Amino acid sequence: MSDRIEALADQMTLEEKVSILSGEDFWSVPAVARLGIGKLRVTDGPNGARGGGSLIGGVKSASFPVGIALGATWNTELVREIGAALADEVKSKQAHMLLAPTVNIQRSVTNGRNFECYSEDPILSGELAVAYITGLQGEGIGATIKHFVGNESEIERTTMSSEIDERALREIYLIPFEWAVKKAQTWGVMSSYNRLNGTFTSEHNWLLTDVLRKEWGYDGIVMSDWFGSHSTAETVNAGLDLEMPGPPRDRGQKLIEAVQSGAVSEATLRQRAIAMLRLMQRVGSLEDHRDFKETADDRPEHRALIRRAGSEAAVLLKNNGVLPLRGDGTIAVIGPNAKIAQIMGGGSAQLNAHYRVSPWDGLVAAVGEDRLRYAPGCTNHRFEPVLRGSFRIEYFANEKLSGEPVQTGTQEDAQAFWIGHVAEGKVDPLHFSARLTGNYVPEVSGTHRVGIYSAGFARVFVDGKLIADAWTNWTKGRTFFEEGCDEVVGTVALEAGRAHEVVIEFATKDFATLGLAAFAAGIGLPLGGDAIAEAVRAARNADTAVVFIGRNGEWDTEGSDLPSIDLPGRQNELVAAIANANPNTIVVMQTGGPVEMEWIGSVAALIQAWYPGQEAGNAIADVLTGAAEPSGRLPQTFPVRWADNPAHSQDHEVYPGFEGKVRYDEGIFVGYRHYDRLGITPLFPFGFGLGYASFRLSDLSIDDAEFETEGNVMVGVTVTNTSDREGSAVVQLYVSDDASSDPRPAKELKAFSKVRLDAGESRRVTLALDARAFAFYRVKAKHWLVEDGSFTLLAGLSSTDLPLSGTVTRNTTLMLPV
Repeated sequence: MSDRIEALADQMTLEEKVSILSGEDFWSVPAVARLGIGKLRVTDGPNGARGGGSLIGGVKSASFPVGIALGATWNTELVREIGAALADEVKSKQAHMLLAPTVNIQRSVTNGRNFECYSEDPILSGELAVAYITGLQGEGIGATIKHFVGNESEIERTTMSSEIDERALREIYLIPFEWAVKKAQTWGVMSSYNRLNGTFTSEHNWLLTDVLRKEWGYDGIVMSDWFGSHSTAETVNAGLDLEMPGPPRDRGQKLIEAVQSGAVSEATLRQRAIAMLRLMQRVGSLEDHRDFKETADDRPEHRALIRRAGSEAAVLLKNNGVLPLRGDGTIAVIGPNAKIAQIMGGGSAQLNAHYRVSPWDGLVAAVGEDRLRYAPGCTNHRFEPVLRGSFRIEYFANEKLSGEPVQTGTQEDAQAFWIGHVAEGKVDPLHFSARLTGNYVPEVSGTHRVGIYSAGFARVFVDGKLIADAWTNWTKGRTFFEEGCDEVVGTVALEAGRAHEVVIEFATKDFATLGLAAFAAGIGLPLGGDAIAEAVRAARNADTAVVFIGRNGEWDTEGSDLPSIDLPGRQNELVAAIANANPNTIVVMQTGGPVEMEWIGSVAALIQAWYPGQEAGNAIADVLTGAAEPSGRLPQTFPVRWADNPAHSQDHEVYPGFEGKVRYDEGIFVGYRHYDRLGITPLFPFGFGLGYASFRLSDLSIDDAEFETEGNVMVGVTVTNTSDREGSAVVQLYVSDDASSDPRPAKELKAFSKVRLDAGESRRVTLALDARAFAFYRVKAKHWLVEDGSFTLLAGLSSTDLPLSGTVTRNTTLMLPV
């Protein structure tokens, strides 16, 4: 600790120390002007830096591939580059910390936030988290790894208790956080909303003090998730440094009184204040007194990096020789995601991207529009498509839309998400109303569906008639972080080419948890029953059909889980029909995780493209045309059916939770560990991916086959590119304990390396295994244990393609500290 930090802590009054332990507003910690301490600002991530604006609108930012897409790259150097680029983005928003990365484990395939997380595997998650944090903090921006810990589902996440045994915690769920602390020295950790074994994580002494600080040696800060603090003395004493957002609810005057009464000691308060001052010094906010100004910094090098990362994240799951596209034949471009750029998931990871490239746009740029034929085939939206155009918005300093508006403006679409600062501070953000007015000109005459959902009261008028009423009919649902109502839909007959006036009215209401106000209004014309038939005709008359399907940020979103892993709408029917019409059918899937694929046997190729950021269409077109190789590998097992997933159960306490508990009964058998244990064959296994090049592994070597120390065992493998083009291989190394006294998985990923090779090139890859790679956690003894005996090392290109093996033997038992 620096002398200056000590000196500042000595000079601070009780009130000043308390003031920096909670937010001033939604995105900042207050300055202490008397001592020259500047304001600390944070911004949401992980796939960009949104800045202090709302989830909708705000200053534009670069949109990078989402977490699961980065997980699919298996490329730590690429992720480090992205971390460094994100530091630039954070600086453009004049912030000091990024609320990222997200490293919760993909326990269930229906978790709405899986898209934001790296993997089902703790080692892959941990390695990528270390790379991301290293890149970010290397440029002076603080990382805030989240959500610590046990937030693997979104349903009732603010009250649910994740019941996880200590062994599963140590071997699966804590590892990414442990590595972030020990290997990357993360400056920030965010506690999760949920309880852990009955206690809120924000006031969990064992978690925040015993494990994080005493065992791992952490010296950064712990902040709450937004509105995730539930007490005063309990959180401070347990190790929560910062309550967010502000103004304080559980701190401020309450904390002053807790110190004065002795419920919180002066020494503990000083510890918390010093942690915050140390963070401010690290990120440079201690002396940052600039006037606040956010900018949209659209850099060419960021565009190129996003495009490269997007193509590298793409996983080629099937290819009967139709890819990459060849020749100059016609291409039928089909599907609900063909002309819509699905670049990110929903929730706090949303941002206002500089631009969005759709697959159609990418293909037009790559091959020319004259070769393309388009048909949507079906829709996949969860809500009616948001109405876009030019809208005038009026704000009222009351909840009745009465009097003169205190602020007016314009916006491009019929949605809003207000949090904190509203209407340039001219209205109370918890007590105001607003009116949007604009026109909608339909392309087709007919009966249209008008939808509205809102966190607050809202209603839609078309040509002066009330059509959708979420005002008098408001009922709490699962939108807007479970603070909004479900969509209310009405119908209205509209005439093509005519400007129909649309008015949306909104007013705030009281909420128990989050101080937000939001709505989204949409208008859609259901596709006719012949939409699939039209798509079939387009496919039949083309040389190749490319079908763009999947989900979007309405489905893959924070705040709600998926109802199933079926494709929404009629997409399964569409794919089957197109594949029947054209044998050269290629499917491009954009989702935040696996789906059931009843049509997989009938299509010629399948690419899993995830949500790859603002360059989505260009990255996908690069892969389709062969300008880039799809070098991604699955970071999550794709099951044949939802019921095969380890969290799927008839017992609702196992998932999604019941009466305040969600039991992690599978313990350490998460992801591929579960499929191995039960002998279930997945649709596509963990670590799998094809690419356009082919590879052979050979000559496995072990430098210490009888290891007796805590030093590394070095494992060598030769990788040969056996094809006529360059490509990337991901060498994966798994460890299997041949005879353990406690149950262990059949194998566990312990190291990996991605290597790019020219055609015909061979290269030696060396992987290091430390003692922990052979250990399991012995709960009663409270330590890691490497038992004497033999261990089989398995090397290959996926969790089920492991052609090389070797044996390591240990003659004595080794106990490792936590």
